[in-house]
Amino acid sequence: MTEHRPLPSIRSRRGAAFVRISLACLSAVSTLLLLACSSARSERIVIGSKNFTESLILGELMAQQIEAHTNLKVERRFYLAGTYICHQGMLAGRIDIYPEYTGTALTAILKQKPASDREQVYARVKTEYERRFNLTLGPAFGFNDTFAMEIRGDDARRLHITTLSQAVPHAPQWRAGFGYEFMERPDGYQGLVSAYGLHFAGQPRVMDLGLLARALKDRQIDIAAGNATDGLIRALDLFVLEDDRHYFPPYEAVAVIRRDTLTRHPEVAAALASFAGKISDQEMQQLNYVVDGERRDVKEVAHEFLQKKGLLVSTGAPSSSNR
Repeated sequence: MTEHRPLPSIRSRRGAAFVRISLACLSAVSTLLLLACSSARSERIVIGSKNFTESLILGELMAQQIEAHTNLKVERRFYLAGTYICHQGMLAGRIDIYPEYTGTALTAILKQKPASDREQVYARVKTEYERRFNLTLGPAFGFNDTFAMEIRGDDARRLHITTLSQAVPHAPQWRAGFGYEFMERPDGYQGLVSAYGLHFAGQPRVMDLGLLARALKDRQIDIAAGNATDGLIRALDLFVLEDDRHYFPPYEAVAVIRRDTLTRHPEVAAALASFAGKISDQEMQQLNYVVDGERRDVKEVAHEFLQKKGLLVSTGAPSSSNR
């Protein structure tokens, strides 16, 4: 049986028309807003960093260099947790550049086995990032920030140990402290204890990277996985145990960059190219110490370093805009 529906009233037809017009207007406004946002976004560079001092310093160095040598505005999105968050931000287009380490990219992102040759690791990461993610690498900054298994200096002297292998008999009495990412990464905790046969006094404490050195000094833990260029190693009289079995791959610091960003703004590549080989292990450790140990402002420290290296033309103080 066919159902006969009444014809809609004039009022209801006008209502439907109004809704269609309203939706069309909303769609047009949304399109304009998206275009406006896209246009504004294309005129600025977003730089991210992880949540520890060295990454923050490198992010600020790149930001000031781009501001000094291009007409682009730079937005800083620092303290973005760890590698995975930064990588997802790059893939989603929320950030354009962030500082990374080749060994981290190789093992944590590409899920490949560690390798010991610096040039081969760099080339492999660059090739795979371009092929799989449409990202690329800038030139290496010049230093290798490998993981550093740290103990207190007085413990190293008292026990007469200098290598990880020599630490194995003492580890069952030690409380370990590691960052969350180190516990999860394939080149982190599980591989390390397997390579050396390490056993600690209970499960490691998982802590923020910025707290590990102080916790070690204050005897809350007895061994920590820090960074070789950590400025507090010398300041707090910590000792780095030699990785005598060469477990850790090279961790050369590089800029990860969206290729779309370089297509829109090739001047960014020129600005970042000037960092090639400019920072030694000792210089990076000193920069970290000045920020962590002397509590100096990251912007000022970065500005002074760029001037010292002859990378800045301007002699004025760094601007506080967009920071």
